[in-house]
Amino acid sequence: MPGVIYGGAQEINFAAPAAALKPLVYTASFQLAEVELDGETYKCILKDLQFDKVTDKLIHIDLLELVEDKKVIATIPLKYTGTSIGVKNGGKFVAKINSLKVKTYPKYLKEQIEVPIDNLDLNGNIRVEDVKEENYEILNSPRIPIASVVLTRQLKQEEAAAPKAAAAAPAAAPAKK
Repeated sequence: MPGVIYGGAQEINFAAPAAALKPLVYTASFQLAEVELDGETYKCILKDLQFDKVTDKLIHIDLLELVEDKKVIATIPLKYTGTSIGVKNGGKFVAKINSLKVKTYPKYLKEQIEVPIDNLDLNGNIRVEDVKEENYEILNSPRIPIASVVLTRQLKQEEAAAPKAAAAAPAAAPAKK
């Protein structure tokens, strides 16, 4: 299968068995790849893939060479950590975005960005602007929600029933002296 490495001093074309690239291509996690060609080692990240329209077989791969003093744009997966207050109170956690586009130096690239959700309450949101990651310039729009806790059907029914129950209860008569 043909491929190209670009972004460094020169563009390098290569061919490799598809099986050798399988662990890099068929995964949801972010990975750094070390490619050895003609005795040289290139540190790269996956940038683009091309598949055959009919057979859905991988037909080309693009890798971006990482140069230490040159910032790179990468898509890093998010990992939500902790248990939110809203979920403990019966809500449902909804991840709206699973990765963020960032710009950083290669030495700061990592497999995932951890997002703590412990303080996320019912009907609450975590937005892109709430993600604080050192050495990363986040390129997504800051106001976009990335995760929230929504009311479940049962909680909505309980909330709707509560005002009706309070209205149906007879008002206590004031005590006479």
